[in-house]
Amino acid sequence: MEWLNYHHLLYFWTVAREGGLAPAGKVLRLSQSALSGQIRRLEETLGHDLFTRRGRKLEMTEMGRVVFEYAEKIFGIGRELLDAVKGRPLSRHQRLVVGISDVVPKLLVRRLLAPAYRAEERLALACHEDTFDRLLQDLATHEIDVMIADAPVPPDAPVQAFNHLLGESTVTLLAPEALAPALRRGYPQSLGGAPLLMPLAGCTLRRNLDAWFARKELQPEIVAEAEDSALLKAFAADGMGAMFVPSVIARTVCKRYDLEVVAELDEVTERYYAISAERRLVHPAVIAIRSAARDALFA
Repeated sequence: MEWLNYHHLLYFWTVAREGGLAPAGKVLRLSQSALSGQIRRLEETLGHDLFTRRGRKLEMTEMGRVVFEYAEKIFGIGRELLDAVKGRPLSRHQRLVVGISDVVPKLLVRRLLAPAYRAEERLALACHEDTFDRLLQDLATHEIDVMIADAPVPPDAPVQAFNHLLGESTVTLLAPEALAPALRRGYPQSLGGAPLLMPLAGCTLRRNLDAWFARKELQPEIVAEAEDSALLKAFAADGMGAMFVPSVIARTVCKRYDLEVVAELDEVTERYYAISAERRLVHPAVIAIRSAARDALFA
């Protein structure tokens, strides 16, 4: 029967969590050479390298990240055991830290994350919104567990990360009640000179929409641009213009912001991804998010 040396696992876990041999050595009161030797013995037991050296820094390998996820759970249960024995209140929350690309609509994020709570009854969820590149760095340093984005990690990205497609949606044009009838008449030519609220240039949706306008030889009047789609929805609710949203949340947006559907653009689609530091998803809440997205939301 194979046995795992949990002292070796603890040393590995501490080095990964503290970010290096030196800070981990201070926590464990062990020399760097002793820690390095113990981790090497764990690697020999598992048959995989857990760290790779980049300059002066240690970075976890793909298998190292998998082992770290299991170690987190193992030592978390150990802490719960001590709490139970000593009569302290138990804390069984499974923590999930999600990075959200700032261009992904928040109503869609809410729909995507909802299944995580059904998978984990006591989920402690932390959400961080930032640019794609910054979140990718956070993923590499394990500050977040997964990121939600509207674009995959490019092949030439400076960090190793893996794309898990959640699904694809067309986009739908929504407008205030006073503007919607005029846009429906003669659509799509009615968009020529029409007041539109658009995402900032450079994001995936904007590039796709600009290409569609070029193919249709249309020149709408862009009255406002914003990074945050929630701001564009507020502008639309005030009657400033029409806007595009993923079709999977179009009904929800209409109801919440008192807008009307003008048309669905079958030629323009948006893809959404869960991006992780490991090739195989491990966190049960993230697995639930991916499954529900594929089987229900984007089905």
